[in-house]
Amino acid sequence: MSEISPLRPDSGGSAACLCARGQTPGGAAPPGPWPVWKLAVLLYVFAAGAVAINLFMLGLMFQSFGLPALSPVMALILAGPLGLPAAWAAGRWVHGLLREAEGPPEEGPPEGD
Repeated sequence: MSEISPLRPDSGGSAACLCARGQTPGGAAPPGPWPVWKLAVLLYVFAAGAVAINLFMLGLMFQSFGLPALSPVMALILAGPLGLPAAWAAGRWVHGLLREAEGPPEEGPPEGD
């Protein structure tokens, strides 16, 4: 009786088992982590929102120095352009985490021997 093993691609293991181990059903290598710019685009809304909240809170703290408070609308307007570097930094951070989660690249057989 033949057992189906998820550890061997030729034994009928499902594509989900293969992808979980870093292989694809066609035998091609899985794609690497997303580029930083794509991650930054996805994270822009969250980064700009965090910048807006921080700007608003900073405006509230500046009231203790006699400055006028920063309105929520003005904080949102200022967060638009200031969210770009924050999104880029968040994208670089997530990209580094993805690279770390993948582990070191596997060594292939030496060529030319």
